[in-house]
Amino acid sequence: MLAKLVRRLPEEEGLLYEPKWDGFRSIVFRDGDRVELGSRNERPLTRYFPELLEALRRELPPRCVVDGEIVIAGRHGLDFEALLLRIHPAASRVRTLAQATPSSFVAFDLLALGDDDLRGEPFAERRRRLVSALAGAGGLVHLTPQSGDPSVAGEWFSRFEGAGLDGVMVKDPGLPYREGQRVMWKVKHERTADCVVGGFRWHRQDGVGSLLLGLFDGDRLRRVGVCASFSAARRRELVDELAGHRLEDGAGHPWHGLEGEGMAASPEAAHSRWNAGKDLSWEPLDPVLVCEVAFDHLQGSRFRHATSFRRWRPDKPAASCSFDQFEEVPPVELTEIFGR
Repeated sequence: MLAKLVRRLPEEEGLLYEPKWDGFRSIVFRDGDRVELGSRNERPLTRYFPELLEALRRELPPRCVVDGEIVIAGRHGLDFEALLLRIHPAASRVRTLAQATPSSFVAFDLLALGDDDLRGEPFAERRRRLVSALAGAGGLVHLTPQSGDPSVAGEWFSRFEGAGLDGVMVKDPGLPYREGQRVMWKVKHERTADCVVGGFRWHRQDGVGSLLLGLFDGDRLRRVGVCASFSAARRRELVDELAGHRLEDGAGHPWHGLEGEGMAASPEAAHSRWNAGKDLSWEPLDPVLVCEVAFDHLQGSRFRHATSFRRWRPDKPAASCSFDQFEEVPPVELTEIFGR
């Protein structure tokens, strides 16, 4: 079951509110000793989180299907980058990371218990049975907080942001579980930032697919994310707008020679860890263009999701695009949920 984005918190009487966790959405299937973790798009996740398997056997009912989120809670809040590192082909590397940065599972819905298929039950009843089913949990398995008070949800929206939570979920207590349908609501943070455009990627060679964004950290231009989702007409327009700033030789570019996803030593060598066939090669630009983008969450030194293009800022020098423009939001303590 999915959620649709809204910009204001719905406050109708009877609605239920939960923090929106920033991790890997996962369905847990348990049947005795057998435990399987599946992603939202049905990809298997079991092999990437070995530390969760014993905890789920210990803390979940013997036969159940639970909907939730896999997260890693670090010293400064949720760490999505640590989650990404788990998607690694080497089992030895996964085991090392599991010991260094153990993950947790936060449950927020119960789809089956024993022989009972609960998907047709109202959410309030599924939640009641989930609370009972997780009464003894608390190691690496947790129950998401919930409130019927919109003022509490508003407090979560602002106070939890610094800990890596990226919004609030809103649910109808009478709603059955509807797979693949956007029948919940999510309220997410959105802000704007001025960024340097340091490069771009093609969209099937007929237009610009995405802009590569950077921010200055002192004298260093750090890559912070992408700006994408352009219309076909806008992609073609961007080709002309960027033409005068393309570099024939990227050897002097600040990102030349960087290793990492999408920024390999040679642009043609860049590939996605999620889709080995996806082309992530990029074209360097003279890093002088500035654009304003809308974003929902900055985690560490990266935009958590792709940003949205708002406008060019020819009035802003590239050197002014630094991390100093962001307000520091102190992380909240998550020890009530995850322990120390």
